[in-house]
Amino acid sequence: QVQLVESGGGLVQIGESLRLSCAASGSTSSITTMGWWRQAPGKQRELVAFMTESGNSDYADSVKGRFTVSRDYAEYTVSLRMNTLKPDDTAVYYCYAATLTMFGVRKEYWGQGTQVTVSS
Repeated sequence: QVQLVESGGGLVQIGESLRLSCAASGSTSSITTMGWWRQAPGKQRELVAFMTESGNSDYADSVKGRFTVSRDYAEYTVSLRMNTLKPDDTAVYYCYAATLTMFGVRKEYWGQGTQVTVSS
């Protein structure tokens, strides 16, 4: 089992920056991909960014060039640096982790979410 705890959300103005962090605990040795999803009111949850166990990463088109995902593999954390924030970035941001055991069993884990609000 993996537990994920997010931190760093809050209220910011347009153009400001914010850094989200997520710490994993439990069966951390089986974690492969970690990343961030977000969900705005009335919208479907969407993938924001992720990074694999080998360091490969990708981003949603709407955040490319503004957001940066990073991982500390020793500490089992994943962070999201969000620059030049826009009102459309307002959402609940969820930390995500995928695991793969030696037996080939895949599982997904989610944090409770942290609110990011960008005011105009």
